[in-house]
Amino acid sequence: MPLIYGFEEILEKEVREYGATAVLYRHAATGAELLSLITDDENKVFGAVFRTPPADSTGVAHILEHSVLCGSRRYPVKEPFVELLKGSLHTFLNAFTYPDKTCYPVASANTADFYNLVDVYLDAVFHPLIPEHVFRQEGWHYDFADDGALTRNGVVYNEMKGAYSAPDGVLAEFSQRLLFPDNAYGVDSGGDPQAIPDLTYAQFKAFHETYYHPSNARFFFHGDDDPTERLRLVDACISEFGRLDVDSAVALQQPFKEPVRARIPYAVEEGDGDGREQKRGMVTINWLLPDTEDQELVLSLDILEHILIGLSSSPLRKALIDSGLGEDMAGAGLEGELRQMFFSTGLKGIDPAESGRVENLVMETLRGLAADGLDFEAVEAGCNALEFSLRENNTGAFPRGLSLMLRSLTTWLYGGDPTAPLCFEAPLARIKARLDAGERLFEDLLTTYFLENRHKAVLTLEPDPGLAETRLAEERGRLEEERERMGEEGMEQARQTLKRLRTAQKTPDSPEALASIPRLGAADLPRDNALLPSEPREPGGVAARFHDLSTNGVVYLEVGFDMSAVPAGLLPLVPLFARSLLETGTDKEDFVTLSRRIARKTGGIGRQSFLSSIKGRDPKRELRSKLFFRGKAAVDKAGDLLDILSDVLLSADLDNRGRISQMALEARARAERRLVPSGHAAASSRLRARFGRAGWAAEQMSGVSNLFYLKDLVERIEDDWDGVRADLETLRERLLTRNGLIVNITLDRRDYEPFESALGGFLEKLPDRESAPETWDVGVYPRAEGVVIPAQVNYVGAAFNMYDLGYEFHGSALVAARHLRMAYLWDRVRVRGGAYGAFCAFDRIGGPLAFVSYRDPNTAATLEAFAGAGAYLQNAELSDDELERAIIGAVGDLDSYMLPDAKGHAALARELTGDDEEGRARMRREVFETTREHLKAFGACLSRGAAAADVVVLGSSRALEDLAAEFEAMNLLKPF
Repeated sequence: MPLIYGFEEILEKEVREYGATAVLYRHAATGAELLSLITDDENKVFGAVFRTPPADSTGVAHILEHSVLCGSRRYPVKEPFVELLKGSLHTFLNAFTYPDKTCYPVASANTADFYNLVDVYLDAVFHPLIPEHVFRQEGWHYDFADDGALTRNGVVYNEMKGAYSAPDGVLAEFSQRLLFPDNAYGVDSGGDPQAIPDLTYAQFKAFHETYYHPSNARFFFHGDDDPTERLRLVDACISEFGRLDVDSAVALQQPFKEPVRARIPYAVEEGDGDGREQKRGMVTINWLLPDTEDQELVLSLDILEHILIGLSSSPLRKALIDSGLGEDMAGAGLEGELRQMFFSTGLKGIDPAESGRVENLVMETLRGLAADGLDFEAVEAGCNALEFSLRENNTGAFPRGLSLMLRSLTTWLYGGDPTAPLCFEAPLARIKARLDAGERLFEDLLTTYFLENRHKAVLTLEPDPGLAETRLAEERGRLEEERERMGEEGMEQARQTLKRLRTAQKTPDSPEALASIPRLGAADLPRDNALLPSEPREPGGVAARFHDLSTNGVVYLEVGFDMSAVPAGLLPLVPLFARSLLETGTDKEDFVTLSRRIARKTGGIGRQSFLSSIKGRDPKRELRSKLFFRGKAAVDKAGDLLDILSDVLLSADLDNRGRISQMALEARARAERRLVPSGHAAASSRLRARFGRAGWAAEQMSGVSNLFYLKDLVERIEDDWDGVRADLETLRERLLTRNGLIVNITLDRRDYEPFESALGGFLEKLPDRESAPETWDVGVYPRAEGVVIPAQVNYVGAAFNMYDLGYEFHGSALVAARHLRMAYLWDRVRVRGGAYGAFCAFDRIGGPLAFVSYRDPNTAATLEAFAGAGAYLQNAELSDDELERAIIGAVGDLDSYMLPDAKGHAALARELTGDDEEGRARMRREVFETTREHLKAFGACLSRGAAAADVVVLGSSRALEDLAAEFEAMNLLKPF
């Protein structure tokens, strides 16, 4: 067979499951493999993947992932990645470091833009510049405090300090390490902050030379672009290379002869006196499983995971939660992205002394299930859940092609057939046939891979209130030792290295270098918004919106109840109330039977609050507030979906004290665990609460305020159950009514008419009560707040309302905010400051503008950078090219790619907030018409707002105490 641009075809297969033709090629000169999936998906995906098994926990693979995107042979700018972020229509643009591979994926629905992205990424990975100052910036470098003390900084260094501050992340990382002591999975590819400073520039360079070669590469394409052009693009980049023998194979972990157990400490804040100090431990029980080659086994284990822990009623999950030994589940469940799978489960919120009891309970439960057999409905639910997920292939904002790439790598990376994980029909059919024949399939899996498996590792995390201070002292001691060892000559070298880094960071790219980055022009972009179909309907006399979209035989239904009649004091209870409707059972069935019925008959039912200001109205007086129940099902099971919704909405058992107590404990534990890894979201939520009823209500329902409420609620359930039950009944009466109800249906038109009739019958059953709207007062917040968290990094936020400052919205605001995020904040807070990220978000509906940083070593310096954003816009002399890039990026945000269910939801959300098409069309025109004067005007308003911005910072006690000196008064909140 003749070569096509240097590639020979080695496999072609129809992947009927996803309407794709898969062709696998090998590059004759280098041995590189390329999987080409030819589909009708306009959201095109490319990925370059390298097998990169690390030998230690210095984070070399992770730091290199950051660094190769900081300038290359053909694109010698400081950060081509950022230039692409600024001015591309990308639907995905990022890179991932896994324990054994590094992935560089991009996606775009615009073909020319897509090929530009592919071109830049290919040059970046094979021909990066990676000078030492980039390694120092992205990895680690010596820095100096104001008093001259030696310190350490670096983007990945600070990112991983944040990661090691999150207990769930620590638990997952060390559970994996414990299972794999002898191969690449036994170290941290992301980097342990204590080991990262051991990495040298020479080792960093050598890692690229060893692994970033076409002979060690796998390329992936998916979408509707020209399959031959894919080959040409890759060959043009790698044809200069020869073949290289790259030793990157991941060794199999040899089985243990006996289980292993370990205990490690993790950092927590001092207890707040609630008596929970001893119940802040965690434990996981982990089993090593076979490799991923046998797809029938992989799918079987997927189903078994769902049977055991996938539902609140699943037997292993239920046994653990019912035991009272802990507050919430722990463990990753089935991990299938490595060469060998593993299963991890356990409990959070335990007394560490009782971790052995948790292990015994798990083993006893599994023994009972293997001996007595699994419930038929539980097995059916597990099979349906997996099959629905595979067929729907709903990846949300994540490109479908990227999801398929990651699945293909579970075999392809280790020498297997990359199409095997995509062709699920045959192995799934074999599983069903075995079950139909009466085979004890899952019971046998339990016996073989859990009960008789000696390769088991038990990890207990023990809370240590002094650990953060101990680590800080150890780091200071290590730095002092390094300072003494370096001597004055070494210190001067460190100063010069830092000086060179700062000089490189401050030196702008030349116009010629920037012009080398390929991009679209504004003239290449559509001038009109893409319209979302929406038709008013009234099934059962209720306001509804129908969106005629191709959903591949799935009905997406949203039932939105008006929240305006909810008393302000009960808003924090709404999320638990909504969950209770779905997870306490009904007057017909207990919650175990109900949850299995949902899994057997539908693709799932969830709940989601919708809170927003209304365009053109005072956000402190008016808002839209809905509580949505969102369900999906195959069209032939739409009636089952409606029947289930009817049961839970009309007859949920809100007197199930035991179950509601369990859910409250879980909610509290999850809210606590969420604060550290998602501190930027908590800061943003706390800030937005100041500027309108919608933000205030969101903070009550999901922010720091909600955590405090949940802590009290757990005690109230014990001490005043009658009062809690009365509150739940009040919510049922105020919320679950046809008054103010709106229904949203996304479905193919051919399937809509039969569904509407059944929908009308369901809606007619709902009560038609009227309740007067309640008044929700935002109240007064202090200008500055600190939230004390057990973290080695900070999350810094500042916000104000642009409309209160007299700003009148113009589409150029989207360009300005995006440019601030991708240029000014990226440079000042991330590149120079060492934070992992920084954001600028403008709520054009209500007016709040918020700056927030993520995993940030600084506090005051970051606030200073936020305060300087307005002056930057006023003084920046953007070139025509820079301005056009910012415009293109803003248009890309407006045209973000959405799957059908997301389109249906977005159409309704726009209507609820008054974001009409006429206004959106005007906004788009104004984006295209943005001038430098528009940005300067926006900057002037920012400068006025910065002078009195509200501030919220999440960080350690020490960091917040240091920051408090900057303010006349700073309110400190201690949620732990």
